[in-house]
Amino acid sequence: MSAGTAWQDAGEAPRILLVEDSETQALQLRRMLEGEGFAVTRAGTAEGALEALNGPLPALVIADYHLPGINGDELVRRIRLNVRARALPVLMLTDAEGGAHGGDLERQGLESGADAYAPKSAGRELILLRLRALLRRGAGEGEGGADSPGAGFRRARLLLVDDGQTHRLWLAGLLAADGDSVETVGSGEADAAAARAGDPWDGVLVNLAGKGPEALDLLRRLDALRQEGAGFRIVALDGARAAPVAAFEAGADDVLPAEAGAEAIRLRVRALVRRKLLREENRRIEDAMRQRLREVERARAEAASAEARAALSGALARANAELESTNHALRDTQGKLVQAAKMASLGELVAGIAHEINNPLAFILAHQGTVSRLLAQVAPRVTGDAESARALEKATARADSMAMGLRRIQDLVQNLRKFSRLEEAGAQEVDVPEAIGTVLVLLTHKLSDRIVVERDLAAPRILRCSPALLNQVVMNVVGNAADAIEGVGRIRVATRQDGEDYVIEVSDTGPGVPEAIRARIFEPFFTTKPVGSGTGLGLSIAYAVVQAHGGSIAADGACWAGGGGGARFTIRVPLERAP
Repeated sequence: MSAGTAWQDAGEAPRILLVEDSETQALQLRRMLEGEGFAVTRAGTAEGALEALNGPLPALVIADYHLPGINGDELVRRIRLNVRARALPVLMLTDAEGGAHGGDLERQGLESGADAYAPKSAGRELILLRLRALLRRGAGEGEGGADSPGAGFRRARLLLVDDGQTHRLWLAGLLAADGDSVETVGSGEADAAAARAGDPWDGVLVNLAGKGPEALDLLRRLDALRQEGAGFRIVALDGARAAPVAAFEAGADDVLPAEAGAEAIRLRVRALVRRKLLREENRRIEDAMRQRLREVERARAEAASAEARAALSGALARANAELESTNHALRDTQGKLVQAAKMASLGELVAGIAHEINNPLAFILAHQGTVSRLLAQVAPRVTGDAESARALEKATARADSMAMGLRRIQDLVQNLRKFSRLEEAGAQEVDVPEAIGTVLVLLTHKLSDRIVVERDLAAPRILRCSPALLNQVVMNVVGNAADAIEGVGRIRVATRQDGEDYVIEVSDTGPGVPEAIRARIFEPFFTTKPVGSGTGLGLSIAYAVVQAHGGSIAADGACWAGGGGGARFTIRVPLERAP
């Protein structure tokens, strides 16, 4: 009996949603699946797949990782955020044939929530085996399905207010590239469009450039509209005449400079809209939970037997477990957001302190130079007076010592200003040896004289990346290594190029990371330090930063010549070419 006959004998053919943008690939996969007795529906984009999932749910989704617009991993994340479709089995496909890059794609796909992964080159048999295994699992779990309660998918709706025709078209294309629905109007039509009944907006982007006080009046009117129940988010592109503070006070949720780049605008708008959509989803989940609790209460009132009460207790236990799991996930997310806010505030604070120190420091350095020159001019006049000569010599020595101390303060201020670039968005060319030197200077209080730091920087000097990769990730890893070493020890920082990857290794002679906990050290709030000595978020944030670069970070045993134990953290990021 063929596989196709087996499915047909079991009843109606399982329906599969195939998300593939390539016509050729889609045709090959459709023929293979229909030959095995499956019913296949195809969507060419992730946006089209989400629209299709608003109807009856399929038995399984097969999604290509590389899709136009929303990528395959983002599609899976949105499926998992939806109450109705979160249990839907998803098989992720990619063109990668293994290796480091293929492994990264598999990791990203699975971490996004996919149930299984298969390269297209693996062949028909492996894909079918993975598919049948997922269908068996889905049938056994008894969750999901076309009649499951929950809200459908929808595209985020954005209103763009801009009087410049060219700039309006550019912004509309930029925002639509994320799969959102964008409507554009001029400032004179903004009030009517924002107040349109039965047509709620998720976000309103207002370009204030070139406008006077009337721009702030527009923001106030939009803020008043949403106070009446519209609920949208407001993002303002700050013009030359409208200060950011005034825009925030007028009701904007976020303010960007008018000259902000495309990526910054997309990220800010996406973050605000995503937050609103997540809150909507949370409200739907809460409503569903309240509905379930009411149904349970009615069942308890109607139950007349011990068997019914026992079944009710089991249902409540499962609901409590789900609620506890949700609360735990929310606490983890809150911790990451708090840590991110702290790092942003730290960058602003460090930059402000460095600026405030720099001004009086320059004043003192200038006067110290004047004092040194005057002492040098006075020296010939006291050659005959031994006591005055000794006093002058002592004053000159003290002035030189003051100059040395002031230069050290100046170097520290420069390092603080370099470190404060941590919050700068986007990739830029970073001088790796200079950045690592800055980090080591700022960690001098931990390293002191007991820890020797060795450097083997063999990779190219310039790396195009976010400054956070060197400032925050390397600082966290080196700081943890210094904390782990009791007494004297060594830390080795090495860089090298491995194919298309830039590799940074940090090794130490501390006690090392036990193999039993290596899989957990990147979890939020996991720490081996005593209570009160650490938050457990340092390596978790480092992991997130490296992930944002499309790279990986791993811990294993150190490889010191002649032994020495310890731990080694290996950071890999793909080399990004300058545009």
